Amino acid sequence: MKYMLLIYSEEGAWTDEAREHCYEESMRLGQELREKGQYLGSSPLEPVASATSVRVREGKPLVTDGPFAETREQLGGFFLVEARDRDEAIAIAGRIPAARVGTVEIRPVTELPGLFELGEGSLAQRGAGE
Repeated sequence: MKYMLLIYSEEGAWTDEAREHCYEESMRLGQELREKGQYLGSSPLEPVASATSVRVREGKPLVTDGPFAETREQLGGFFLVEARDRDEAIAIAGRIPAARVGTVEIRPVTELPGLFELGEGSLAQRGAGE
């Protein structure tokens, strides 16, 4: 099963040196997971000051600067992994360096067959608005 591991922490919690060490340790973890066939992707995110939120109300988009939620901890990155079960996903999340200063939220990924397959009759062919 696929799990999205969402990494939250306070933006000011990291010194530049600590952030670089976290990135290096995260890359080693990613490589280890890749070798086991569990790594599907990961990336840190730019600071929340670069975020834009979009909501559609009454058919009109409302665009605002910043993240959706006003909280101390902000979404800072993610890992997408393949794990046998929730317990294995928890074990992987516990190895993410940012878990030591923030929170890693574990969310199972719902897989919808054919959602992004290319070909006649797929959603990608029909377009999202049809």
